[in-house]
Amino acid sequence: MMATTHAFAGLAVVAPVAYAVPELAVPLAVGALLGGIAPDFDLVLEHRRTLHFPVYGLLGAVPAVGVAALVPSSVTVALAAVAVAAWLHAASDAFGGGLEMDPWTNPTERAVYDHWRRRWVRPRRWIRYDGAPEDAALAVALAVPAFVVVDGHGWLEALVVVGVAVSIAYALARRRIARWSPDWLE
Repeated sequence: MMATTHAFAGLAVVAPVAYAVPELAVPLAVGALLGGIAPDFDLVLEHRRTLHFPVYGLLGAVPAVGVAALVPSSVTVALAAVAVAAWLHAASDAFGGGLEMDPWTNPTERAVYDHWRRRWVRPRRWIRYDGAPEDAALAVALAVPAFVVVDGHGWLEALVVVGVAVSIAYALARRRIARWSPDWLE
């Protein structure tokens, strides 16, 4: 899935809390956005293995949420949002396609690495590949609850609007991008 889809998923997860406790909306949103995209910083390393933790991430997210619930502050809720969104990102990568730049010609059976079991999880391909039309549709759908989180915070609202535009533009250009990509990206 696209990084924007993961970011919007993180925002959607924190939306109920941000709605209930609006004074924590900004730290929740910032944490969810950072956590939603952070695992993909391993794109230049071993993608979907180095910073993706579909099992161990939950072991970090649960205590972070517990601390935020017991001691709610801007810092604790932001850190909890980072942990939950990062775990959600890693876990949901199994629902998409594999690691390849052109999954429509040469699909692999490696979606995300499970450090607990020391093996690759196979892709489910519910979202066929990052930037697929269904990925863009999911990103747009997840942006709706994201607006609940960022409502009234102009720069965050603008960020969500830009994220939706980037999602749609990327989906429209995705197949061409694969043709233009250098061999070292694969």
